[in-house]
Amino acid sequence: MLVLGIETTCDETAAAVVRRHDDGTGEIVSNVVLSQAAHAAYGGVVPEIAARAHVEVLDLVIAKAMVEAEVNFSQLDGIAAAAGPGLIGGVIVGLTTAKAIALVAEKPLVAVNHLEAHALTARLTDNTQFPYCLFLASGGHTQIVAVIDVGDYVLLGTTRDDALGEAFDKTAKVLGLRYPGGPEVELEAGRGDAKRFTLPRPMVDRPEPDFSLSGLKTALRLEAQKIAPLTEKDVADLCAAFQAAVIDVVTDRLRVGLRVFRVRFGEPTALVIAGGVAANQEIRAAIGSMAAGAGVPLVAPPGSLCTDNGAIIAWAGAERLTRGLTDTLEVSPRARWPLQPPRASLTGPQ
Repeated sequence: MLVLGIETTCDETAAAVVRRHDDGTGEIVSNVVLSQAAHAAYGGVVPEIAARAHVEVLDLVIAKAMVEAEVNFSQLDGIAAAAGPGLIGGVIVGLTTAKAIALVAEKPLVAVNHLEAHALTARLTDNTQFPYCLFLASGGHTQIVAVIDVGDYVLLGTTRDDALGEAFDKTAKVLGLRYPGGPEVELEAGRGDAKRFTLPRPMVDRPEPDFSLSGLKTALRLEAQKIAPLTEKDVADLCAAFQAAVIDVVTDRLRVGLRVFRVRFGEPTALVIAGGVAANQEIRAAIGSMAAGAGVPLVAPPGSLCTDNGAIIAWAGAERLTRGLTDTLEVSPRARWPLQPPRASLTGPQ
């Protein structure tokens, strides 16, 4: 099965062609990602600028993906596009383009939930079998999810305020670092002293696997204000202290999440990490050690597949197509689109 995937939910314009083999394994045939640089000047993504940029370059990105894959539209088995959640202007651009291709090429259309694409990435990279425990951490989402099957997801824990990626970006902004903040904070933390500042570990030791990050972010801002103006060493030490606190929070919350998973669903085949924050090498290493101690294999897709890209959209489309799950041309873009229905939420062991 050969599927074209289109991703335009934020500030990456991306397209890819992915093959799903009969044995369930995946192959990335092409994967083209064009990141928008204009937003750095504003310290965050500007929705109107993002949408206009998608309009200007999406056709070229798709064409490049098709050329690199050495296929034409008639050879595809389906067209997949991220239909949400995300910035609605960009989502409209990608989904409308996918509808046009599907209509002209007479191919099935799959409207993919961007979060589901992250949830299923481990099956593309590692052929991970169901059920597994997913830690999804990005700029807009921080969730622990039981992945039971394609389309069957149970929320075990989530953030009560800021998402993890959002906390990294806000920390970077407070410290005068460039956008996007996650990589900048990670870089500075690598040369800082994490023990110089004492920051809180919100929600640690709580019985439910939820997160809260606004207090940590506020504590860092107050520490920065105490010693302003900041030197380069101050910034590095604050980043190191912040990252160390995040690691402690994440590993503690995941231990609880795995316990809740086992109570509810039995033994997971793996602990999977996905989303942009999963590209942080220190966080990856800490989660790996925690998973080993918990006796659960860790599956960590390459960093390039943790951030926004078309390959994971194409793969989610292929997974759904295999099960006969397609959408009509009337399907609507969605700015908000939970991975699981509200009734599937789980706040603690039951």
